[in-house]
Parts: sequence; C-alpha cells; structure tokens
Amino acid sequence: MRIPTSSVSEDQESSEEQVSGAVYSEMHQMISSIYAELHFMFKQDYKYDQFLGPEGNVDVELINKSANKYSLRFPTAGWYLWSATGLGFVVRDAVTVTIAFGSWSQHLALDLQHHEQWLAAGPLFAVTAEPEEAVAEIHLPHFISLQGEVDVSWFLVAHFKDEGMVLQRPSRVEPFYAVLDNPSFSLMGILLRIARGTRLSIPITSNTLLYFHPHPEDIKFHLYLVPSDALLTKMIDDEEGRFCGVRLQTSPSMQPLTFGARYIVSNSAHLEIIPTELKLSYRSPGEIQPFSKFYAGQMKEPIQLEITDKRHGTLVWKTVVKPENAPPPLDVKEESLFLIPSHIRSLLSVYRPCEDDESDGSPWEVKCSRDPRMGMAMGMETPHTWG
Repeated sequence: MRIPTSSVSEDQESSEEQVSGAVYSEMHQMISSIYAELHFMFKQDYKYDQFLGPEGNVDVELINKSANKYSLRFPTAGWYLWSATGLGFVVRDAVTVTIAFGSWSQHLALDLQHHEQWLAAGPLFAVTAEPEEAVAEIHLPHFISLQGEVDVSWFLVAHFKDEGMVLQRPSRVEPFYAVLDNPSFSLMGILLRIARGTRLSIPITSNTLLYFHPHPEDIKFHLYLVPSDALLTKMIDDEEGRFCGVRLQTSPSMQPLTFGARYIVSNSAHLEIIPTELKLSYRSPGEIQPFSKFYAGQMKEPIQLEITDKRHGTLVWKTVVKPENAPPPLDVKEESLFLIPSHIRSLLSVYRPCEDDESDGSPWEVKCSRDPRMGMAMGMETPHTWG
C-alpha cells in the first residue's frame, strides 16, 4: 500500500511553509481517513515489519529481540504509518528512527493512576530520531472514543525521563491518535487525566479476539475483550500462537464500550464458559491478559457467541462460528500417547509425534509457531524426560 502525498515547492524552508494552508489541511484529512480505514481492517496478515510510506512500504528491522527494539530509515519527506501499531510520523527529510516498547505498569504505579484519575490510553513507545529536527510530527495512537462527555483537554502526552514523568499537551487530538508537533523524543504515550470528583463513563474502541485451539475430541476457544491497541493484539496473537491458537475473523463491537465496565459472555449451545464475566481494562502488551475459555467438543453445529453489558443488559457484540470456519484438528496417533503421563496427555494431544528419523528415540516435545502459509507449523524442541 502506498500513501498518497501532495507536491510542495522546493524553496519552502520550514514545516509550516512546506505543507501549508489548504494543502496542509487536506493532508491531515487524508491521514485521519486512512487511520479510520485501517482501524476497521480486522486482518491477521498486517505487515508488522513494514511502515506505509509515500513511495511504498519501508522495511522495519528488529535490532534487539529481547528489548523489542526496531530501527528503520525514512528515505524522503512525507507521512509514514506503522499500521501494526498505529504509530505515525510526518518527516521533513530523510531520517533514521529507532522504536522500542514499554509498559505503563513499570513506570506509573496503578495506585497512583487511580489516585490521580489517570488512564493509560495507548501503548508506550521509546523513540529516537537522527536527525531529530527532521521529524515534523509524531502521531501517538490512542483507543479513546471521541464522543459524549469526553473532553480533548484531558489528553496528555506522558514522557518518562531520568527526572521522572513529564506531561505535555498534544498539539491536537484526532480519532485514533494524538499529534505532537516538532517533538522531543523519550519513552512516551497517551495518558488521559480526568478532573477529580468527575464520575464519567469513558467510551473506548475495543477488539473482541477469538482464538480456536484444535483438538480431535474437544475443541477449545479463547475469547479476549481488550482496548483497540494494535500492539496489544499482536502480542496476544503471538502468545496464543505459541499454544497453537488460531485467531478467527470476527466483527467489531457494535458500539464503543465503557472502560472499567463488566461484560457477560454467553453462547447458544449452553457450553460452559470460564469465566462468564470480563472487565474491560487495559494491561500493557507483555502482561498477562484475562480471557474466557470454553470447550465445544467436536463442534458439529454452529455456535453463536454474544457479549452483553452486565449493567444495562444491552447486546454489544455477537458472532457465529460454524464448523467449516474452524481449521481442521491436528492429526494425533493414539499409540504415541502411552509415552506421556496421563495428566498432560490432553495438552500434548494437539501435537504431532516426531518420526523416528527426526529424533534420537527420546520422548519428545514440539511447539507450535505461526507460519503465513499454513496458519501454524510444528517445530522441534529439546527432548525432555517425562516423569
């Protein structure tokens, strides 16, 4: 995908002169419309390793896996968007950028958030740019729905520096992102600060993520209700993928949901759901995310899933999962299960046993990993000795 750009004259020196007046306004209308379009694209094949740019895609390089740190170079002036995270830049010239991810809970204690009525409203990014002055704007994603009683004056950019947290008002707030002009870089993210004594329901955009876990006898589903944070979705995808979970395509919520509210998960087949109640909260990517699970046997009939607001009883989301929508269960050879203690057979029965020519005859362990061609693939792990 290529992001369209408007032409500018070469003799304009400042960012205001470079994209000015009607052209500047038109560009930002275009940016907002593309953000909205991407927000409603519920696809699993988004390019996590690419930015969208004025001349096509720009590759992102993972330079430190343990620190989840990335680097890339924007080759020319224009607007660039990392659709997998919602992070965007408007640059005046070529620039090299590094990006890492942080956790709110590691930098802002939960009790302090509650006392000050602060609400983390999007992911944390540790950003550097060289040269820094080449960046005209940074667009920081948020999941607050700009409707009802929400006041854009509540939006702040939190910078975490050596001296502590520094708060800055964004240059402007748009649906799905807030803008900082001529930014200074740090570990930063969007924070909502609500006036003390104010008791409001904060509407947020959210995602319902449904994962299918194959099993020849008892198919399992995991359901998450989370704020609409692309990075959070990616992290949940990765974690579920480690255990052979495959995300199914579902529709978005029918309306913005309320932060902190409780929602009831139910199904048409009267299958046991554990737990039936989910609280819509925000935990940073990398933290354990709550979910509901249920088992569907061999799933011979369609299952309708619904989520309702516990307080008001209103339906906020529903979907139908048909047997033909689910990937086929993995093939399991029963004779291989005698090697495995009974209390873990149910876990390992989703794995394919290793062939003789692929192992040394020891008991085995395999692990699922995502593959863009197959949805999942099996990979060898170091053999363990079963007790």
